[in-house]
Amino acid sequence: MPIAVGTKAPDFALKSKKPGQDVAEVKLSANFGQKNTVLLFFPLAFTSVCTQEMCDLSSGISAYSDLNADVIGISVDSVFAQEAWAAKENITITLVSDLNKEVTKAYDVVIPDLAGFGTTSARAAFVIDKNGNIAYSEQTPTPKDLPNFEAIKSTLQGLS
Repeated sequence: MPIAVGTKAPDFALKSKKPGQDVAEVKLSANFGQKNTVLLFFPLAFTSVCTQEMCDLSSGISAYSDLNADVIGISVDSVFAQEAWAAKENITITLVSDLNKEVTKAYDVVIPDLAGFGTTSARAAFVIDKNGNIAYSEQTPTPKDLPNFEAIKSTLQGLS
């Protein structure tokens, strides 16, 4: 079960590499006091459902920025795999690498063995408010199911 609504969101500092840029650190708490954050855990880059999810989000990112929210995708892939995937698929949202699976474990969204490929993040979504508290928490029934983006947007609309 993913961590519950009302829980203080575990902070993190993870690496990100956008196509053509240097490796950068992304810290969840950098948004605290300023904007809400949508965290989207996904199993693996270069897979069909993950590609659909991140491409759809990239093309509709204004819906989230209009709600004063930053969107961060998290997977256990390396920053270099994420960079290549983002370049190939024109993914523009921030992707961060949880290669050591520490954040995946902190949010309790671990899949111990995904189809024989090893431990990955489950597909899960969290809305973290400006105060650093979890306002929405969802782990999908299977990695093939997408999060309820209407419920995510509704939660964001209710936050100040």
